[in-house]
Amino acid sequence: MDPHKFHGKDIPHIKLDPKMTIEELVEVFARSGFNGRQLGEAAKLYAKMIKENATICLTVSGALTPVGFGGIIKTLIERGFIDWIITTGANVYHEDHFAWGLPIKQGHFDVDDMKLYENEIVRIRDVYIKFYETLEAEDQVIQKMFGKDFPDKPFTTAEFCNLMGKISKEKSKHPEKSFITTAYDYDVPVYISTMKDSSLALNLAVQRLNGKIYNLDFVREIIEQAAILFNSKKSGIVELGGGVPKNTAQQTGPLLDQILRRNDGGQDYIIQITDARPDTGGLSGATLQEGKSWGKVQDAHEGIVTVYADATIAFPILALYVLSNQKPRKPKRLYKKLNKFYENLSNDYFKKPVKTKSKSKRK
Repeated sequence: MDPHKFHGKDIPHIKLDPKMTIEELVEVFARSGFNGRQLGEAAKLYAKMIKENATICLTVSGALTPVGFGGIIKTLIERGFIDWIITTGANVYHEDHFAWGLPIKQGHFDVDDMKLYENEIVRIRDVYIKFYETLEAEDQVIQKMFGKDFPDKPFTTAEFCNLMGKISKEKSKHPEKSFITTAYDYDVPVYISTMKDSSLALNLAVQRLNGKIYNLDFVREIIEQAAILFNSKKSGIVELGGGVPKNTAQQTGPLLDQILRRNDGGQDYIIQITDARPDTGGLSGATLQEGKSWGKVQDAHEGIVTVYADATIAFPILALYVLSNQKPRKPKRLYKKLNKFYENLSNDYFKKPVKTKSKSKRK
């Protein structure tokens, strides 16, 4: 459809009904304009990804677990609507507070932080976390998890999180209150895109000073992530915010095409919820259309939606929409398939001649 012609759906004179369902509300968004329309179209695209059995990656930046959004992620995993995750170490660290029953409370944003410091309260905008009862208690948990009993061999962050989920499930007070334990149950790989930039890595310092060496195999990790794309008939990403998690998921296309010369063409679908601007040149605000020039996405015109909004507002709407109208999918259990996926990509790379750039073609 030529976007330069006067055609398209009529804009309705919106009428709200107290008995409206989430599906009807999303339809209101989709038939309006601006970012309301984008949110409606994003929700429908997420439903399409599920219907077409695409392999779906969720990327999470920002502080979404301290505000309780790990519960939404947990539910989406249980329904089979998330197959693998890339997030920051902070989101994994803070999510574990809920499993161990460590206190997090609503606080205030217009405060004197000097007084909060004196009262041993750590602030994330309007969320309060106790310094000793929460952070130091969590630190002790992490140090014990990955202390002397942690294997002295190269590991990926997916293996790190899988072990964390296993231990939290077996020993924490509320294992049902963590998407990390749910990811362990459903074999959903959870990768930490910036391991050293978090309290998880800070807590490894204690053991390192005692002589324990941690060998993070980050190259295997990026190959595994590309192998997930390579072994998927269709693949998509739901991006909450930008940052390193966004790029880590999107760089799977360039690894396959630019480095391994496969010409797969990148992701079939990407939904981006961001408040970052594209004109500053940062990755967080980079448009999905720009990603096409790098081979991060199959098409610059179809299968991509950007919603300029706060993820704490848009994500629950997006999630509730698909939970309301999509049947649960059988878990893909990618974690147990990572070795096989890796081998498939490796074998393909060594048996096929280097390709010249041509039309994208997915395996």
